[in-house]
Amino acid sequence: MDRSNVITLIGEKRTPDEFGVSMKTRIYRDVFCNVSSVTATEFFEGGRSGLNPAFRMTMFAGDYKGEKMLEYNGLTYAIYRTYLKTTDTIELYVERKGGTNGKQEDFSVTTS
Repeated sequence: MDRSNVITLIGEKRTPDEFGVSMKTRIYRDVFCNVSSVTATEFFEGGRSGLNPAFRMTMFAGDYKGEKMLEYNGLTYAIYRTYLKTTDTIELYVERKGGTNGKQEDFSVTTS
């Protein structure tokens, strides 16, 4: 399988600042994957459920750490479903929706 596309997985964790106030910190990790369209069935069934399916990202399962968002081609997507295809391959199904493009100043940034 061709895994020549790079996506940025976006994780969040809470850490206390110098005053003890819990702040969100975004963690960005680049991984290789295969990007493909969702099937017609996925698109229409997702639409019935109020989702807006956009892409299916197939990657090594060990690279996925439960992130809820990712960035691809400069746009942020929410991960609404995962599917463990084999023991070492996982599919991430993503959608564009409001609220996934948080303002950068609302978060601290960590790259790992």
